Amino acid sequence: MPVFTPEYLHKVAYHIYVAKGTPEDEAEIVARHLVKANLVGHDSHGIIQTPTYVERIDAGHIVPGAPFEVVQEAPCTAVINGNWGFGFVVTEKATRMAIEKAKTNGVAAITVHHQSHIGRLGDYPTMMAAEGMIGLITADSGAAPKHVAPFGGISRKLGTNPMSIGMPSNLEGPVLMDMASSTVALGKIALARNRKEDIPVGWIVDKDGNPTTDPNDYYSGGAILPVGVDQGHKGYALSFMVEVFSGLLTGLGFGIDPEGRHNDGVFIAAFNLEHFRPLEEFKKEMGEFVEFIKDTPPAAGFTEVLYPGEIEYNREQVRRKEGIFVEDETWEQLSGLMKSLNIEDVVGKP
Repeated sequence: MPVFTPEYLHKVAYHIYVAKGTPEDEAEIVARHLVKANLVGHDSHGIIQTPTYVERIDAGHIVPGAPFEVVQEAPCTAVINGNWGFGFVVTEKATRMAIEKAKTNGVAAITVHHQSHIGRLGDYPTMMAAEGMIGLITADSGAAPKHVAPFGGISRKLGTNPMSIGMPSNLEGPVLMDMASSTVALGKIALARNRKEDIPVGWIVDKDGNPTTDPNDYYSGGAILPVGVDQGHKGYALSFMVEVFSGLLTGLGFGIDPEGRHNDGVFIAAFNLEHFRPLEEFKKEMGEFVEFIKDTPPAAGFTEVLYPGEIEYNREQVRRKEGIFVEDETWEQLSGLMKSLNIEDVVGKP
C-alpha cells in the first residue's frame, strides 16, 4: 500500500474538491476533516470517502457553497437547514454557534438537517472541549437507505447511528468517546472490501441472517449488527435513541427511502463548564480520574488501560511521523479523479 504525508493527502483532497466547484474555504474544511480521520486511525472516514463524495456532487446530493439557513432560533437553541451542503462545513458552523450560545447561557442545543455526511464525529466535541465545554453530538441518516438490523431481526432498519462526547482535561490528548451504536461503521466494511480482507465474526450477518466474515455479504443483502454481540439489545436501544435525537427531533423522520440521498441529521449539545464549576478545577480532576483508571493491572493480552480517545491520539503521533497508508484500490480511484480533473500537475508528486 502507498504511504503519504498528511500534507500531501490534504493537497490531493483540496484540489479535487476545488476542481469539482467547491469554494476554496469549504474545500479546506473538507480536506482537513478527511485527513484528520486518517491520522487518528479512522481510515473508513478519511480520504477513502472522496470518490463517493465526488459522485454525490455529480448527482446533486452534495451542493458545494450551499447556504447555511437558520430556520428558528432562541437563546439556547437553533434549528439549521444545511440545504445539502457539505456536512463538515455545515456542522462545523453549527458547532461554533452552539459554542457561542453556551458561552452566554451555559448550555446550548442545536439540530441540523439537509446536509451531507459529516464524517468523523469526534472532530466536533473536540471543538467544544477546546472552548472549555463538554460537547455531545449524535447523527442519523433520516429516511435514507439503512444498514443495521435491530436486535432480534435480520433486515436493515437503522443507521449506524454514532455519537461522540468530548471534554476538557489537562492531558496531552483529548478525552473523547466516538462510537457507532452498531458493531462497526459502514465505512469499515467498505475499507475491508477495498483491502480484500475478512472482517471479524459478529460484525455482520448475510441476507439469511447467518454470521459471516466476508464483507461482500453485506453488499449482497446482509446487515450490520448492533454493538454488543450477545448483548446487542444494549446497542440497539442506544441506536434507537440516537435516531430519535437525530432523525425525529430534527424533522428528518424515519423509515427507508431507497432513492433517498444521504442526509446526516445531527443533534449538538454544548455545556459550558464554568457555569457548573471552575474549568481548571474540572480539568485537573479529569486528569486525576484518568490516572486512577489507568493505574490498573492490565488483563491478559493488554499492556495498559487507555482512556477514551487515547488510542487515537497515540496513533496520530505515529502517523504524523511515519505517514498514512492508503490501500491500492483507493489510491487508484484518487489518481483517476486527479487525471480526469486535469489537476495532476497542480497536486504534484508525493
